Amino acid sequence: MLKESIGKRSEKVKNTIERGAVRKFAEAISDPSPLFLDEKAGKESKYGKNIAPATFPVTFDAGSIPDLKLPSQGLIHGEQIYHYNRPLFVGEEVYCWMEVKDYYEKSGNFGDMGFLVITKYGEDAEGALLFTEERIVIINEAARKGMPV
Repeated sequence: MLKESIGKRSEKVKNTIERGAVRKFAEAISDPSPLFLDEKAGKESKYGKNIAPATFPVTFDAGSIPDLKLPSQGLIHGEQIYHYNRPLFVGEEVYCWMEVKDYYEKSGNFGDMGFLVITKYGEDAEGALLFTEERIVIINEAARKGMPV
């Protein structure tokens, strides 16, 4: 159904890691780490500045993948895995894009389901890879029936 989407990717989008956004995110996940919130603690840390929480990239805009039309209902968040080359620093710009890596189908107790694997990439202004986020989106049978073939 979505196999033709494998390899398609979005254009890069610039995101800025703003101090206020990091504060709100840290509060939302109930993680008051001084590394995220306290400027003095950030300066005294091994990083020399404040960092963003590990799951902060979920807030980044990574554009949209052309011709990838997913339903607005019937999607299930299956899995999300982050890999980092270094922490993300408050104040830096991160350029993000995403790519469809795989699509496969399985049958189970709840009918046929599709599994869409999307990887989000984030790099710094010089083009060095900072992180990847692999996400699996599960498309239930009812949603699959309403999708174009």
